[in-house]
Amino acid sequence: MGKFGVKERNLEGQMVVDFAKRMDMGVVNTYFQKREEHRVTYKSGGRRTQVDHILCRRGNLKEISDCKVVVGESVARQHRMVVCRKEDKETWWWNEEVQDSVQRKRLAKKKWDMDRTEENRQEYKELQRRVKREVSKAKQKAYDELYTRLDTREGQKDLYRLARQRDRDGKDVQQVRVIKDRDGRVLTSEESVQRRWKEYFEDLMNEENEREKRVEGVNSVEQKVDKIRKDEVRKALKRMKSGKAVGPDDIPVEVWKCLGQTAVEFLTSLFNRVLESERMPEEWRRSVLAPIFKNKGDVQSCSNYRGIKLMSHTMKVWERVVEARLRKVVEICEQQYGFMPRKSTTDAIFALRILMEKYRDGQRELHCVFVDLEKAYDRVPREELWYCMRKSGVVEKYVRVVQDMYERSRTVVRCAVGQTEEFNVEVGLHQGLALSPFLFAIVMDQLSEEVRQESPWTMMFADDIVICSESREQVEENLERWRFALERRGMKVSRSKTEYMCVNEREGSGTVRLQGEEVKKV
Repeated sequence: MGKFGVKERNLEGQMVVDFAKRMDMGVVNTYFQKREEHRVTYKSGGRRTQVDHILCRRGNLKEISDCKVVVGESVARQHRMVVCRKEDKETWWWNEEVQDSVQRKRLAKKKWDMDRTEENRQEYKELQRRVKREVSKAKQKAYDELYTRLDTREGQKDLYRLARQRDRDGKDVQQVRVIKDRDGRVLTSEESVQRRWKEYFEDLMNEENEREKRVEGVNSVEQKVDKIRKDEVRKALKRMKSGKAVGPDDIPVEVWKCLGQTAVEFLTSLFNRVLESERMPEEWRRSVLAPIFKNKGDVQSCSNYRGIKLMSHTMKVWERVVEARLRKVVEICEQQYGFMPRKSTTDAIFALRILMEKYRDGQRELHCVFVDLEKAYDRVPREELWYCMRKSGVVEKYVRVVQDMYERSRTVVRCAVGQTEEFNVEVGLHQGLALSPFLFAIVMDQLSEEVRQESPWTMMFADDIVICSESREQVEENLERWRFALERRGMKVSRSKTEYMCVNEREGSGTVRLQGEEVKKV
C-alpha cells in the first residue's frame, strides 16, 4: 500500500490491505499524491472517506501512470468514480526513421496551429500519412526479424521464454505473501509465514509412509569401475541447460561452459576424486527450496505447492555423469514411458488411444483406472531406493556414490517473505535434479515387477499409472494388486486423484472400488 490514503484506516480498510498482501497486489489509489478532493471516494453527512479502490498486481504498478477520483462524477449514491491510466504501448519495434517522421509531424502540427493555411494543413496531413507508413514498415521489419530469429536453434529458446512469460502473465498469482497454518488460520507476519513453510516442508521431507520392513537381503555387485573420462564430462556439460536458477554457491553452469577445455579438465579431475573417495564437497549438500504453485486448489495452502530444489550446478554436472553410467547398466521395463530415451508422453497417449479405438470399433468394453501416487518423489523411502538399485544390478560403488548425494542433505525454503532457517532432509528424492526421475523409475520398476506380469495392459509415466482390462472386476482386482505392491513398500495411492473410466460402457457396468471406497468415475 502507498502513502496517500485518507484519514485513519478502519477494520474494513485493514481487510482490504490484508487481501492485497495475500494476493501480492497493490492498492493503486494510494500510490499517487493528489489533493484530498481527488482522493475522497465517498461523501455523506459531512463524512469524507476513501472506500472505493483499484487493485492490481504489485509487478504491474509501474505500468500505472495516474490514478484519481473524478470530481462531479458518481457511479452510485454518494460514491465517486475512481479512474486510472495504464501505459501499455508496445514500442520494441521503434527505430530512428519512425522517430524522425514523428518529430517532423509534430513540427508541422505546431506550424499549422500558428498559421492555419491550406498549404500548412496539407503538409501536416501528408506527414501524418507518412508516419503511418513508417510505423507499418518498422513493425513489419521487426516482426520479420523476430520470425527469422525464432526459426534458428537459439530462437527456439526465445520462443519458449516468451511462451512461459505469457503463461505467467495469465495466472492470477505466482506465490502469496501469507499462508494458512495447519488449522486453516491465515498467518500474516513474516516470521509466522516463514515458520509455517519450514514446518510444512520439514514434515513432508522427513516423514515416511507406513511400510513393511524388508527381511530379505540382496547381493551387491562388487566390481571395479572406470575413471571418469573427459568426453563424459563434455557430454554432461552439453546436456546442461543455460539460464537456470543457481544453487547456494551462486555458480551457474555458464561459467564452466565459457571456460571450455579448461573446465572439462578441471571437472574431470574433481569428479574422479569424488568417485574415488565417495564423498562430494559439503557445499553440494546444501540447497534452496522454491515452492511453486500447482495452479489448482487454495493458493494459501502449502499442500498446493511443489517444492523444487535449487542445488549447485557443479553437483548437477556430476549427477549427470553418474546418471549416464547408470542408464547403461539398468534396464527399465517397456511399460515405463517417463524420462526414458526415445519415449515420451505422446507415445503413451497414442498407444492408449489406439487401444480405446480398437475396443470402440469392436463394440467391446475397456476399463481403465488412472492411478496417482501421493507425494511420490517426496515419500520414497531411501532404504527401498538402495535395495532397488542393488536388485537392478547397479555396481555397489555407484550405490555408495548416490547414497553420498543424499547423506546430510540440508535445505532452506525461499518464500515470498524471505528465507527460512535450515533443516535436514532425510526422506525422498531431490525434486528438480536430473538423476531423480531415473532413480524413481528404478524404484517403480522393482516394486511393480511381480504385479506387472499379472496386469500386462499397464503403462507408466513416472508416478502416473494406467491399468486397463476387459472387465470391471479384473481391473478392480489389478488395482488392488498394485496398491498392495506399492503401499507395502512405502508408496501411497491417492484416493482423491485416482480415477476410473469405461470405454464403450454398457448400461449397468458399475464402478470400481479401492479398499471399499468408490473410485471417482470420469
